[in-house]
Amino acid sequence: MLESVPVVLLLHGVYSSHWAWFFNGKAHRTARSLIAAGQIRPMLLVSPSDGLFEQGSGYLNHSGRDYESWIVDDVLGRLPDAFHCVNRNSPVFVAGLSMGGYGALRLGAKYPSLFRGISAHSAVVSIDDLDTFLCKPFPKEELPHAETDLLGWFVAHRSVLPATRLDCGTGDPLLEANRRFHRELQLQNMDHLYAEFPGGHNWEYWSAHIADSLLFFEQILLAAGWPDHSS
Repeated sequence: MLESVPVVLLLHGVYSSHWAWFFNGKAHRTARSLIAAGQIRPMLLVSPSDGLFEQGSGYLNHSGRDYESWIVDDVLGRLPDAFHCVNRNSPVFVAGLSMGGYGALRLGAKYPSLFRGISAHSAVVSIDDLDTFLCKPFPKEELPHAETDLLGWFVAHRSVLPATRLDCGTGDPLLEANRRFHRELQLQNMDHLYAEFPGGHNWEYWSAHIADSLLFFEQILLAAGWPDHSS
């Protein structure tokens, strides 16, 4: 039986739930194909719901509900109890799309000791941009700016940040925001990978590029000398 299998936390976007990465994104099929091809080792894909606050929670603590702690404390804390292939030593990665990309970047930078790597697809990189996808404004007034500021968390933990990558489609309405965030990270001399690919803000794009996240995470494990259970 495999032990200490890497965990990949997949965070969904607005109007969505825990099923999206599998039913719409076919993430499990992509992972299975990469494992069969020997390109990645077995990994456990975990996609929790954000709690279904209106159109999206932002994975933040607001409106009397702590969506952040649900992810970093409750979900991660119970994985060893729910899966025999996971223990306290299992490396954990976080990835997400759109709002989930924001969640992955923010939680990964805020809690760098929990994650080995971060990957974001078509990420919302400003809480203001989240309103683009919502029927009414996100209740950001409930939160201090420092809590929602992605760059602030990256700067605060720059010496211990997990390896980070992000990508965006060239037809995505969030492209310029992603380019701006990429430039801000460059100005701060913070290592990260940034890529642009043809495509928009849709499942065709995300299902095509979840493989990039999984391959990135595999490279992190190889660089760290993590044993490959698939061999």
